[in-house]
Amino acid sequence: MRENLQLGCKCSLFITVSIIDQVKNLIILLLLLVNATVEKMLQTRRLSAWLINIISHQRLNVEHLIVKLCKSTEKNLIETTTAPSAQTQYSSYTKNNKSSLRVNKTTLLENKELFSQWLVGFTDGDGTFSIARQNGTWSLIFKLGQSTYNLRLLHYVKNQLGVGSLYVEKNVNMAHFRIRDRKVLESVIFPIFDKYPLLTSKQFNYLKFKEAFAILSDPTLSNSEKDTLVSNIVNRELPADYISPIWSIINNKVSDYASASLVMSKAWLVGFTEAEGSFYLVSKGPTRLVHAFEVTQKLDVIVLNSIQRLLGISTQVQFKKAGYFSLATTNSRAIENLIEFFHNTLKGMKSLQFKLWSKAYYYRNTNRAKVDKIHKIMTKLIKKAS
Repeated sequence: MRENLQLGCKCSLFITVSIIDQVKNLIILLLLLVNATVEKMLQTRRLSAWLINIISHQRLNVEHLIVKLCKSTEKNLIETTTAPSAQTQYSSYTKNNKSSLRVNKTTLLENKELFSQWLVGFTDGDGTFSIARQNGTWSLIFKLGQSTYNLRLLHYVKNQLGVGSLYVEKNVNMAHFRIRDRKVLESVIFPIFDKYPLLTSKQFNYLKFKEAFAILSDPTLSNSEKDTLVSNIVNRELPADYISPIWSIINNKVSDYASASLVMSKAWLVGFTEAEGSFYLVSKGPTRLVHAFEVTQKLDVIVLNSIQRLLGISTQVQFKKAGYFSLATTNSRAIENLIEFFHNTLKGMKSLQFKLWSKAYYYRNTNRAKVDKIHKIMTKLIKKAS
């Protein structure tokens, strides 16, 4: 695709320079005609020679200026059409990442850019880019998974993209949305994930996925060559210290809300929370229930640090003995921030959990019986989702 873009730019450059050459030749021709006319009209050879010298000198100056203009134009065009640097691309990302639109159910449904950011966040949580060998051929599969309890969220994705298929695993409480058609991957999926990179280490898998796509689409390679190259890609392991390149915008360090918001958008965080966030009530004694929010990651602690900054959570990210990172809070101020942040944004069954959770917070000091009832309902919902 980049080659086509560069080819188009070069064609524009050649056309522009060609037009300048034609204008240059036309001016020179006009000067020659004026020169001939003056020679006929003037009777004094000395005067004629004098004027001819002036005209010839001006002609050369004009030609020199045109050539100079041509070279300058060509240089500018070449500089303009050169592939942007990584920093330029990331600067463009930060502009795309910010939107004057509020993020809510309506804007996520109607605004393509907000939905794209949401989808990337959801994929960072529950999506995969798979390269699989099946029946002697290579398959590329983009897949999103959810429990059948939350099947409606996968229907939402399918309706928004207008492509893909849904299937439910037999004897397993899991459903999947997937795209296997390479033409659809190229026309629908790649533009989204190229514009809004994944923030987790899944970006590494996405880049492998695209590399395999390029190899399998190359008509100059034999099947055996493709097998070897794609196998090498599949066997390429994730570096232990891998961080998605997009974080280089802030030198891979989240220091405050401003730095976090340069990389992580609200739409992304809503999508990621649909997949990875947990809203629940926890017992703090026989007669006390408190609100809690938690999000965990096996890798990508930088993502949790950014979420902490964006949501105004005071507690720090912790590493658990089970081998994962956790960001959790029961702080009332943080809970209020969360209620405001996620109000009218969630789409799947987590939307119902969040509504019940928020309602319980409203009644926490005035109606314990109602809070207990909500707690029982939420416990059942969480079991269904697991």
